[in-house]
Amino acid sequence: MFFLGQPPLAGRRRASPARSFARCIRSIGAAFAGAILALSAAAFAAAPESAPAPAPAPVLKKNPAKPKPAPLETPGSVYELAVTPKPRGKVDELVFGRLSQLGIAPAHGCTDAVFVRRVFLDAIGTLPTAAETKEFLASTAPDKRAALIDRLVARDEYADYWAMKWSDLLRVKAEFPVNLWPNAAQAYHRWIVASLRANLPYDQFARELLTSNGSNFRVGPVNFYRAVQNQEPASIARTVALTFLGERAEKWAPDRLAGLAGFFTQLTYKGTGEWKEEIVFFDPHKPPPARDAQPATFPDGTVASFPPDRDGRDVFATWLVDPRNPGFARVMANRVWSWLLGRGIVHEPDDFRPDNPPTNPALLALLESEFIAARYDVKQLMRVILNSQTYQLSSITRSPRPEAEANFAFYAPRRLDAEVLIDALNQITGTTEKYSSPIPEPFTFIPDDQRSIALPDGSITSAFLENFGRPSRDTGLESERNNRITASQRLTLLNSTQVQRKIEQGPKLQALIRNRTAPREIIDGLYLTILSRPPTHDERRIVSARALSGPDGRTAAVDLAWALINSAEFLYRH
Repeated sequence: MFFLGQPPLAGRRRASPARSFARCIRSIGAAFAGAILALSAAAFAAAPESAPAPAPAPVLKKNPAKPKPAPLETPGSVYELAVTPKPRGKVDELVFGRLSQLGIAPAHGCTDAVFVRRVFLDAIGTLPTAAETKEFLASTAPDKRAALIDRLVARDEYADYWAMKWSDLLRVKAEFPVNLWPNAAQAYHRWIVASLRANLPYDQFARELLTSNGSNFRVGPVNFYRAVQNQEPASIARTVALTFLGERAEKWAPDRLAGLAGFFTQLTYKGTGEWKEEIVFFDPHKPPPARDAQPATFPDGTVASFPPDRDGRDVFATWLVDPRNPGFARVMANRVWSWLLGRGIVHEPDDFRPDNPPTNPALLALLESEFIAARYDVKQLMRVILNSQTYQLSSITRSPRPEAEANFAFYAPRRLDAEVLIDALNQITGTTEKYSSPIPEPFTFIPDDQRSIALPDGSITSAFLENFGRPSRDTGLESERNNRITASQRLTLLNSTQVQRKIEQGPKLQALIRNRTAPREIIDGLYLTILSRPPTHDERRIVSARALSGPDGRTAAVDLAWALINSAEFLYRH
């Protein structure tokens, strides 16, 4: 088990987690501390930081004992496979080829238990249930991983989770007294969810955002032009460059920014009789810029030529999504890769510039061409990445070199998003969360069973979301989300009454403990529910012997649940 504050990062020494966790164990129960610390030592011994150490030399005996069969759960088998990974397709050939050039060995492949948890979290932002985990682990179908990926991208949670991601980039948040209003934010979010659920091709998704006209309350995508710092053409141009070109236009030459702004000079906003409603539309009668103004110019430097009665936004969108303009597909392919593997081939994914080249140009070119060939089908691009051996590597590195992470030699662990984390806690315990918004409107009523990943408006929040780094959605930058673990987060998980009540009173967790009589059933149920894997033989033995055999089995089970929830194995994608 990886403990709080000690993510299973490659290259990290494995001796420190037990010592660092000892400071926190007091709140879990002194009687259980020895068992948990012993459990941590056993788990970390099972997860070597590099290639497995050579076995000790055998001791020769006159009458050697017959070797015993290996146990079902052997050290190292929880997180990684023992076989050397081999490329499955062009993606892996390019990644492994680059690693070979650098003299870096790729990590071993991840186990089924690691994969099922990882792909659920990465594809739909949701933990697998214990039943889903057991079903997947029990399957002997050779294509069960590919089949699971297909099922996940077809689930409703797919649209909810990726709408959350897009809402971060598109700044879907009600603010007072400017920008979006709650019903506009919800209209915007509904359109994003519907587009993802219908698997709208990305070129059409971008075109609708750029060219729509109508009421901000009724035509969701027009809010792209409302959720900006201001409504000046230059500000809109900066937002367009960041969202679709992955470039930070404040670093551009003034003439280049002015050229892009030229496509938005005839965009007009008109109020209606309804409070905070605006009509966003192209106005061909709006006076054009002065003659000495920079003409509308594409970012590649080509001056655009179009009649005054044609919407400049349509001209730009046609240029943007043209397959002959590879930058559009390249930026999105890099963004999807970053979302799934924790790091872009160009890093950061919204900072494309000549002096920030891709770590693997051939890999990025391949993903770009695959995306275009799939007619901008984002789900198909995700399938290509999720089915690759590169994505399915273990998070345990075999090289201490810093280039290993930048070249995808292992799966990079990262803390769960705030929304995913609170949803996981609620799913495990059967509890709910209270949300509120400072915006004075009745549209912020949230049902008790609302999942955090499906919140339609960034202004709707909770103390937990704020504490765990949910982005404010002010800039549209990927880096606005902060997933670094903090002291306040540690204290919240270890000592807050909120988490305590969820664990001690949550109906699902209590039913799991109450309805099972044998200690083994309780232990297995808690591990499958919280960590999405069965316990190892040593973990089961230690907990059974040191905790659940005592007179107060319920308290020991609650303490075990608390310890597992505070482990980095739970808090991190790995």
